[in-house]
Amino acid sequence: MDRFGLIGHPIAHSLSPALFTAAYGGRYVYDLIQTPDFEEAWARFLAAYKAINITAPFKGDAFARADWRSPESERVGATNLVVRTPEGTKAYNSDYRGVKALLAPLGRGTAAVIGYGGAGKAALAAAEDLGFDVRLYRHGEVAGGVSADVIVYTLPRFVEGADRLDCTHLLEANYKDPCLAGRPGYIPGSAWLLAQAVTGYSLMTGEEPDPAPMKAVFPNLA
Repeated sequence: MDRFGLIGHPIAHSLSPALFTAAYGGRYVYDLIQTPDFEEAWARFLAAYKAINITAPFKGDAFARADWRSPESERVGATNLVVRTPEGTKAYNSDYRGVKALLAPLGRGTAAVIGYGGAGKAALAAAEDLGFDVRLYRHGEVAGGVSADVIVYTLPRFVEGADRLDCTHLLEANYKDPCLAGRPGYIPGSAWLLAQAVTGYSLMTGEEPDPAPMKAVFPNLA
């Protein structure tokens, strides 16, 4: 039986096993491969898994190690999904695909991406490719406030100026400990996680996932 998993550190809190189980009715094994050593994690992937998701701090390492990289992963410079194939390891970026799916229905206009880690890079590339006029704000550049039609907030915590965000739609990447929930036009990080999972799992398994039970993993989306 094909096996799947997630590499990163720390990842004990991850909802990925629950999402993957829901997506395929528990037909596949999905493990948390937790180690601070990328080389160990990568070796375990190659030895026993068909595909893996990747989270911090390994997205750049996995991107560099993959034999082939999709256009969107090249665009972002990172991967969060690698598949082992007869032609070698193939890297994708479903963070990019997920945020693009969420932003596409919001029209066009100005967008601000706050934070430039893996999620910020994916959001910046996706917004630009959709035709938004995008400005990037790194940590420390938010103190004076930010105004845009769409704001994507990817910082892990509340920073000075986060109370002065002026926008129609606000997407926050952090789904575990959100700091901006409840604002008008708010899109939770759980919606981003769900969107990237729906778009990414088919690449991992070759089968379309069932989004209805996946959505039920998140009480605020059900």
